[in-house]
Amino acid sequence: MFTLQKKCGNARRGELTTVHGTVQTPAFMNVATCGAIKGGLSAFDLKEIGTQVMLCNTYHLHLRPTDAVVKQLGGLHKMTKWDSVILTDSGGFQVFSLAKLRNIKEEGVYFNSHISGAKIFMGPEQSMQIQSNLGSTIAMAFDECVANPSEYSYTKESAQRTTRWLVRCIDEMKRLNSLDDTINKEQMLFGINQGGIYNDLRIEHMKEIAEFDLPGYAIGGLAVGEPAEKMYEIIEDVEPFAPQNKPRYLMGVGTPVNILEGVYRGVDLFDCVMPSRNARHGHLFTWDGIININNKKYELDESPIDKSCDCPTCKNFSRAYIHHLIKADEMLGMRLAVRHNLHFYNELMQKIRDSLDDGTFESFYNKYKDILCNRI
Repeated sequence: MFTLQKKCGNARRGELTTVHGTVQTPAFMNVATCGAIKGGLSAFDLKEIGTQVMLCNTYHLHLRPTDAVVKQLGGLHKMTKWDSVILTDSGGFQVFSLAKLRNIKEEGVYFNSHISGAKIFMGPEQSMQIQSNLGSTIAMAFDECVANPSEYSYTKESAQRTTRWLVRCIDEMKRLNSLDDTINKEQMLFGINQGGIYNDLRIEHMKEIAEFDLPGYAIGGLAVGEPAEKMYEIIEDVEPFAPQNKPRYLMGVGTPVNILEGVYRGVDLFDCVMPSRNARHGHLFTWDGIININNKKYELDESPIDKSCDCPTCKNFSRAYIHHLIKADEMLGMRLAVRHNLHFYNELMQKIRDSLDDGTFESFYNKYKDILCNRI
């Protein structure tokens, strides 16, 4: 399912083959939490800007329209008209981040809906059932994401529970994929590495879950408060113990520089809501750094967001127009900005892949690691 084609230091060039198509890695997965990109982009827009993978969320879709409704509509691919790879997050992070009251037990997590307050239970079996109903290409194992920092003893206990939950996820997915009415009988399961900010727990947990020989492995529970340097340190320590012949996915990360640093350390897949969320507030990425289109200096600026960008926004509209739309709180402004930022991320990944293909990744990394975080 995954072919490692080339390495440059720890950076990896690969290809992930799935029932819904092939993903060239490293890749960024565009986040469509509820089955749509916030900012008014459709599946057809995503295709136009070079997206390979769409990521949807188990927790949110379970609440509405409900996974039962999605299944009746034929699954996420049919409902959204996205014909390529879809990854669904397990819901574990949303329980951590959105549930004000939650009670974590061995069987799963009891919590209240952030929408209605209704009582909800989700465990490994429930997460797998929901993701099976959604029909995604890749399902994530149900895990516990702890706050950083958390006490060492609790973090260790949590990582061990996540391993036990993984066993239950594997068993339940096997059962679901054998049923006649399952939408995607070739759904793949990725395990998630946990262990907080403790390097020894991270290494121990990765060794444990690597034994299950899953189609892919994620590093979860980072970018939730710890310094970026600590995140990079953990990736460096865990990477040697992740299976070399399986894709590595750094969950919820991040900025263009975070991605560049992640690739440098051996990560293959990324996702983050940040590019679309920042775009909706006028923070736009360019090859010279980050601009805030709300600034008055763009009021009469007739140039595109980025002169070197060939996205539909930059080819047709000026900074001045987008400045006006964002200031006026017009949806079109958000749509144009989001389309640009996601195109930028997809183009960044393409340039990274090209540099790995032609052996120039080291120079690409050294050139852009400081530029891409520069605020203009």
